[in-house]
Amino acid sequence: MTSEHATTLRALAALLAYPDEELRAALPEIAEALRAARGLDAARRDELLALAAELGQGEQLDAEARYVDLFDRGRSTSLNLFEHVHGDGRERGAAMLELRERYARIGLAQSGHELPDHLPVLLEYLSCCEPAETPELLGECAHVLRKLGNALAHRGSRYAAVPAALLALAGEEGLDPHTPVPPPEDLDASWEERPAFERPAEAAP
Repeated sequence: MTSEHATTLRALAALLAYPDEELRAALPEIAEALRAARGLDAARRDELLALAAELGQGEQLDAEARYVDLFDRGRSTSLNLFEHVHGDGRERGAAMLELRERYARIGLAQSGHELPDHLPVLLEYLSCCEPAETPELLGECAHVLRKLGNALAHRGSRYAAVPAALLALAGEEGLDPHTPVPPPEDLDASWEERPAFERPAEAAP
């Protein structure tokens, strides 16, 4: 039988998933799970329920476009946690390998195309662990969750409710909407393909 703690984590993971037709159809069930989440205070639950209600409004294509624009067009709101820490550096690969091995140790084989450091994937993993692991692991990445939540709050996005709820579950300090957030990246510059090789410097005469 799935515990209330696991159900809460899976509901939070679902709120961060791509809002396809299947997810939007499940929103009433997700909202019900959030109402029963005794680990969250009333304010956190109300914020999450407002997000769930918003995800169910409007046209399907509009909901999907908003999600892509928010999470797939810049590092400051990326759901891939190690991207905030390591960027595209070599250390990120090693960190993801360690995380994948951590999943495998409890018999989880990741499916789908998302990376191991994708926040919904991490929450699905935690839903399969003992509840005591949740504050420990979320505490390790609290600074990233806070950075992500602040960036979402600065954009006026209800999605900020999810990092705020995760920080609460971890017993960590919440969001600070007054924290300065870096401006959005220049997409053309940040995604420009770098050459595979550099030309050697010309020898001095």
